[in-house]
Amino acid sequence: MSAAPERLVTAKRSEEDAAELALRPQTLDDFIGQKQVRENLKIFIAAAKGRGEALDHVLLHGPPGLGKTTMAQIVAREMGVGFRATSGPVIQKAGDLAAQLTNLQPHDVLFIDEIHRLNPAIEEVLYPAMEDFQLDLMIGEGPAARSVRIELPSFTLVGATTRSGLMTRPLGERFGIPLRMVFYTPAELETIVQRAARVLKMPLAPDGSAEIAKRSRGTPRVANRLLRRVRDFAAVAGDAGVDARVADAALTRLEVDGRGLDAMDRRYLACIAENYGGGPVGAETLAAALAEQRDVIEDVIEPYLMQLGLLMRTPRGRLLSEGGYRHLGLAMPKGQKQQLDLLAAGGPPEDA
Repeated sequence: MSAAPERLVTAKRSEEDAAELALRPQTLDDFIGQKQVRENLKIFIAAAKGRGEALDHVLLHGPPGLGKTTMAQIVAREMGVGFRATSGPVIQKAGDLAAQLTNLQPHDVLFIDEIHRLNPAIEEVLYPAMEDFQLDLMIGEGPAARSVRIELPSFTLVGATTRSGLMTRPLGERFGIPLRMVFYTPAELETIVQRAARVLKMPLAPDGSAEIAKRSRGTPRVANRLLRRVRDFAAVAGDAGVDARVADAALTRLEVDGRGLDAMDRRYLACIAENYGGGPVGAETLAAALAEQRDVIEDVIEPYLMQLGLLMRTPRGRLLSEGGYRHLGLAMPKGQKQQLDLLAAGGPPEDA
């Protein structure tokens, strides 16, 4: 099974995004966006510090690239405690989890990324650790096996997930502070891009930051990645500063259009419009036509197109909306418009 090609506008972390570490905010006051999450966390942290207790367990959920890992690091820094990080797929055995938990100091933060991918057997070990700060382990095998209980210091588990619906209910209910991270507004992304440009010592005009922000899909990780690519183009072209013209030229060469769609997105929309009359067309048919896997179509390409209102998923298949035709510079066929009107009305009109 071939892997999906790397996309410039994907919100998933890539090796190149290691350079992002220097751009990350260090405190809640420095963090841009997520106003409600920040304000609630400030209250919970102040209350926990005032009582001299560990912060209750925190669950951060939302799409990738919105700052869940950064927020977990900030929680530890604001609490003035140690920070340890791991991820769900890495913890294969109960001993792996025990090693992490027994090395924690009182009130430390343990961060588990992609917590929905934890092995069910590991979850069972985690429950008493979260509730009673105790670890129950089986030592040995067969008749010689015995149960050992290890007392743990009080700690804060910060879990992050992009798929909260895949988490088991017992695990989700053990988090006292569930927080949802949402997409950023263009104004927030503009501020993030300007801050990143200052850190990178890059001359960036206000209209240049606005141009990058509006193509960033509401995601800081994409914004920072586009900023670094624009910087490369500007440096090679010998441009002293980056304004809207320079940013637009660079991003156009990278095939990222004014709404953040890349070549793969436009190929998908064009396939439905030109080959299948705007739909409805099934996911398997589209996957075969585009030579992509079905899960890439459903999990990578379609969500952002539906968020922009360019595409609709219906029981009969995928349909291009009027906005989708407009984005491609095409007029919506009359029959397609009637079909959309029927869908909006809830079905064909009844006979008199």
